[in-house]
Amino acid sequence: MKKNILTLSLLSFIGLSAIAQKDEIKNAEDLIEDGNFDQAKTELAAAEEKLSEANDKWTERFYLYKAQAYLADGNSTSVEDFKVAGEAYGKAIEMGSEEAQQGLTNLRNQLVQSAIDDQNTENYTGAADKLVASYEMNKQDTIYLYYAAANSLNAQDYDSALKYYEQLRDLDFDGSSVEYTAVNTETGETESFGSKEQRDMMAKSDQYSDPKDTKQPSKRGEIAKNIALIYIQEGNNEKAISAMDDAKANNPDDVGLLQAEANMYYQMDDKAKYNELMNELVKKNPNDANLYYNLGVSTAELGDQDKAVEYYKKALEIDPSMDNARMNIAAVILSKEREIIDEMNGLGMSKEDNKRYDELAEERKDIYREAIPYLEAIVEKNPENTDAVRTAMNIYTQIGENEKAAEMKALLE
Repeated sequence: MKKNILTLSLLSFIGLSAIAQKDEIKNAEDLIEDGNFDQAKTELAAAEEKLSEANDKWTERFYLYKAQAYLADGNSTSVEDFKVAGEAYGKAIEMGSEEAQQGLTNLRNQLVQSAIDDQNTENYTGAADKLVASYEMNKQDTIYLYYAAANSLNAQDYDSALKYYEQLRDLDFDGSSVEYTAVNTETGETESFGSKEQRDMMAKSDQYSDPKDTKQPSKRGEIAKNIALIYIQEGNNEKAISAMDDAKANNPDDVGLLQAEANMYYQMDDKAKYNELMNELVKKNPNDANLYYNLGVSTAELGDQDKAVEYYKKALEIDPSMDNARMNIAAVILSKEREIIDEMNGLGMSKEDNKRYDELAEERKDIYREAIPYLEAIVEKNPENTDAVRTAMNIYTQIGENEKAAEMKALLE
């Protein structure tokens, strides 16, 4: 009889424990509805100690309420709270909860929005942590790992950035896509849509116009470049070159990688190798004005000013609006003045020296006259370009065109 009495007592204890647990879960539900999330967490913590005694229905409800308590009706900004809620929803989903599935989707949207808010306030570390957490909840969404890497880079957390970029590389992440946009007729702003079908449906209404499909290029080149640049930042050029070689071996036709490799050698101050690779790029993309412009910059740094001007002029042929190329041509032309001034300063007071001085003064004016059309073209389109305006004003003064010099001076006032 004593054995039977002990068994009955134990069963009674278990029954009372399960009832108490149900009460705690119900209490948590009421507290969540009232917005008392911290108290709800306390009730749920007490219930969790006895969760193994609950049936599936109450266990599922427990995990749903736990997730809701940690999300705090969308007010939580703690990445740890998001992780706890995500894990709880995951366990409820395993038990067949459709409500948890929708909850997890909402959680991830909330997590990403919170990351965007952090990013906008330059809390790049917080943004990265939340984006990684979102990726961990659904590893199909590798784009969030990509954005996490970028935020870590902005935070100068190079160890984390390198870790994420290498994960993306190992996953063979491409990142290319098509962005479907249309213009909101009320606001005039361009908006993106989740799919072509959604965009096309909205474009049929009076609310949207000008639908466009914009192809977003592969991000492999950028990823390889950033891996290499982080290694360069750490003073490890050998690893940088090795990382770039590996990336090119896997993607030999990726033009973005070739550009990234050129940029890498530029960062290493190997301008000769940079120029070699840029010339390869020009052959592949003969109508890219930016390539010619960048070649002009690096060629000028290598000391071949005449060749640099050729590249700048080629860039202008392709893109006549490229004022930075015009400004650099003017700078190259005006750099010839230095040699003339040095000779003028070295002359004496003899008749021959005075004659040579006058010849050099005229050569100097010829340099000014050669440069001024490029500056005038810039000022005509952009009178707020103070560098161009001030340089033009000084040249006009030197060549005696005082009226034009006064016009330039007025633009600076």
